[in-house]
Amino acid sequence: MTRFAPAFLVLSWVVMGFSLAFFVPMAWDWFGEGGTHVRVWTWCFAFTLATGAWLWLRNRHANRELTVRDGFLLVTLVWVVLPAYAALPLLFTVQGISFTDAYFEAMSGLTATGATALAGLDLLAPSINIWRCFLQLIGGLGIMLLAIAILPFLGLGGAQLYKAEMPGPMKEQRLTPRLAETARGLWGVYFVLSLGCFLAYRWGGMSWSDAFMHMCTTVGLGGLSSHDASFGYWNSPQLEWSAVLFMLLAGISFARYFLLWRQRSLAPVAKDAEVRAYFVTLLVATLLVTAMLLIEQVFEDFPTAIRQAAFQVMSVASTTGYATTDYLLWPSFIPVLLLFLGCFVSCAGSTGGGIKMVRVLVLLRIAQRELVRIVHPRVVYPVVLGRSVVPPDVISAIMAFMLIYGGTMIGLTLLMLASGLDVVTAFTAIVACLNNIGPGMGKVGPAGNYAVLSDFQIWLCSLAMLLGRLELLSVMVLFTPQFWKR
Repeated sequence: MTRFAPAFLVLSWVVMGFSLAFFVPMAWDWFGEGGTHVRVWTWCFAFTLATGAWLWLRNRHANRELTVRDGFLLVTLVWVVLPAYAALPLLFTVQGISFTDAYFEAMSGLTATGATALAGLDLLAPSINIWRCFLQLIGGLGIMLLAIAILPFLGLGGAQLYKAEMPGPMKEQRLTPRLAETARGLWGVYFVLSLGCFLAYRWGGMSWSDAFMHMCTTVGLGGLSSHDASFGYWNSPQLEWSAVLFMLLAGISFARYFLLWRQRSLAPVAKDAEVRAYFVTLLVATLLVTAMLLIEQVFEDFPTAIRQAAFQVMSVASTTGYATTDYLLWPSFIPVLLLFLGCFVSCAGSTGGGIKMVRVLVLLRIAQRELVRIVHPRVVYPVVLGRSVVPPDVISAIMAFMLIYGGTMIGLTLLMLASGLDVVTAFTAIVACLNNIGPGMGKVGPAGNYAVLSDFQIWLCSLAMLLGRLELLSVMVLFTPQFWKR
C-alpha cells in the first residue's frame, strides 16, 4: 500500500482539518448551553487531530504528485472515514443511539442527504443539532474542494481530486487556470449565498441558532432540521418562500455564479441550456401540482395551494428534503412525481444530488439522434448541448453512468426486499438515498424516519448515500482489477 502513500498523506491533512469543525458546536455549547458537552467536543477534536497526525507521521515522506488512482482512492476514503469521526459526538450525547445509526446520521449530513434515524429532535441539545446541520454545510459543495484549495500549499497537485469529486459529466472544464483558485472561487460563491440565506431566515423570524442551522441545510441542499416538524414548525409563508428561493439558487451550478461574477454578465446563467431546463421543469411541476391540489380540493385557495406546491416541489426536486406537511396524504400522483423529479432536476456543479439535469438533456439528444438515424441512416447528426457538440467520451461516460446507476438501484432495492422490507419502502428508500434526497415513501416518508429500518438496511442506505454523493463511478472504479494492478 506504500504506492498509495500520497493519498494517505493528503487524507491525514483532511482529517486534521476536519478536527477544527468540532470548534463550531463546542463554541455554541460553551456560550449557549453553559458547557454541558464541552468535554465531548474537546475529546472528539483531540482524537480526530491525534489520529490525523499519526497518519501524517506514517506518510510524511510521500510527497510525489497525486495520480489518477490516488485521487479516486482519496476521495472515497475521505467520504468513508469522516462520517466515522462525525458520528462520535452523537454516540456520546444521544441516548440509546447505536454506532450504525450514528454513522448513518453523519453520512447523511456530510453527503447532504437529509435522511435521519433520530426522533425527538426538539429535545436534543442545541449543539448536537448545530453539529448535524453544520455537517451539511461542509459536505454540500464537497469537502475535497477544501483540499484542492490548500493542496498547492502542501506541495501536492489537486487535478485528480477535482476530477473525482466534482459532480456532473463535464469534469474537464476549468473556470480558472489554477484549480486552487477555482476551488476558492466556488467557496466564495458558497459563502455569499449562505450569508444571504442566513439573513433572510433571521429576518423572517427564526432564532439565531435556527437561522444558522437551516442556512446550512438549505444552501447545502441537505434538509436536516432541528425540529421534528421540519419547516412546518414555523408555519410561516415568508420563511417558506425564502427557503424556496435559496433552494432554487443552490440547485444551480456554482460555477455559473462564479462566471457571472467574473464576466459581470447574466449570460453564463441565462444562456445555459441546463439552467433553462431546470427552471422550466420546476415551473411546470409546480403549476401541475398546484392544479391537482385545487382540483382534488386539498386546499381551497390558490395562494395556499401554490405555496405548498412550490415548497414541496422545490424541496424534493432539489434533493433538499424539507417538508411542511405530509405530502404522502396528497393524491398519490404527487409524491411519486416529486420523488421522480429528485432523481434528475439539480444542475451539475450544484450542491444537489441525483443524476443531474445535464445528463438527462444529453440522453434526450442521443435519443433524438437515434430516431433521426432510423429514417436517415447515413446522416451526420452530432449530439449538441446549447451551442457545443458533446464529445464522444462524455457520451460514453454518461451511458456507462446510467447503466451502473440503474443496476445499483435495482441491486440495492433487491437486497432491501430480501431483508424483509415492503416494496414501497425498500424502493423509495434506495431512490431517496442514492439520489441524496432524504425522505422517501412508505415507512420512510416525510412524516417518518429511517429509525424503523434494521441495521443491515441502514448500512445499505449509508452505502447508497456514499455512492450517490460520489456519483457511483468514483467508488466503483476501486472494485475493478485494473485499479489495483501496478
